[in-house]
Amino acid sequence: MNRRLRLLSATAAAAVAALTLAACSGPAATDGGSSTTKPSDETITVYNAQHETLTKEWIDAFEKETGIEVQVRNGDDTEMSNQIIQEGDRSPADVFLTENSPSMTAVEKAGLFTSPGEEALKNVPEQYRPSSEKWVGIAARSTVFAYNTTKLTEAQLPKSMMDLADPAWKGRWAASPSGADFQAIVSALVQLKGEKAAESWLQAMKTNSVAYKGNSTAMKAVNAGEIDGAIIYHYYWFGDQAQTGENSKNVVLHYFKNQDPGAFVSISGGGVLKSTKHKAAAQKFLAFITGKKGQEVLQNGTSFEYPVGSDVPANSDLVPLTDLDAPKIDPATLNSKKVTDLMTQAGLL
Repeated sequence: MNRRLRLLSATAAAAVAALTLAACSGPAATDGGSSTTKPSDETITVYNAQHETLTKEWIDAFEKETGIEVQVRNGDDTEMSNQIIQEGDRSPADVFLTENSPSMTAVEKAGLFTSPGEEALKNVPEQYRPSSEKWVGIAARSTVFAYNTTKLTEAQLPKSMMDLADPAWKGRWAASPSGADFQAIVSALVQLKGEKAAESWLQAMKTNSVAYKGNSTAMKAVNAGEIDGAIIYHYYWFGDQAQTGENSKNVVLHYFKNQDPGAFVSISGGGVLKSTKHKAAAQKFLAFITGKKGQEVLQNGTSFEYPVGSDVPANSDLVPLTDLDAPKIDPATLNSKKVTDLMTQAGLL
């Protein structure tokens, strides 16, 4: 009897020990070896200058897949980059997303980026990220000349964006010079043709062009016949066509190609701030949006921007990136301050 009691006691003790060990080991791991319970500090803050609807799609998909919470602050390219530079190493931002790369370059030149992470860099080909590898491309948009088909025939279209400096185009074309979109195009012009040629073209633009507030407004003016054509990005037309088409029914897009300044493809960027306290989570976010699932949001969504990562093709309605014959420009060389100085001197800002 005593021997039986001793055996029962030993068995009970082993069971208690096993239960205690299980309790101390925490939640069960997934097949990937990570805990299914999200750590309490797993939250990142994104300063977002991309389109709010696109970034929300990325964030919703990322949160669902990873359990990492994302807080977002929205603004435009210049506003957000200036804020980050002013905040310096005290910035609460973990990630910065833009529509155009010059604002990324401004933050990079201020020395405020750390690496975007090896996975994000592997996801994006060299032509869609800066040579410095301080940030990565997350999307792209093509420069186009949107024209009214009742005003211009194909034979009358400018062969180069540079042709719009000709006096024959006075009062016949439009742009939105105050926007970061157009300023990115001018950045490419400076890089491709040099500062003096860009300065001359901008002075002619002051004489020849009509200024509108925003690409959509410029396209509407073209559609209404107020102006013959406008320099915009491609996706404004595709977005309107996918809805009612009422602001683009008389408009067709002309792609300059031939590595012309007017064929410039602007890279939207994503970077991780050096001051982040959540570096791994921030890099994971960039890896996600440049990965297959993140880039498929561009392919299948309503932004009509180009995917640049993970070999995801563009929306089938778009002209393929490889067919645009865009000029080859290192995004790290685009200088937003030089552009605003030149445009201010020309009286465009």
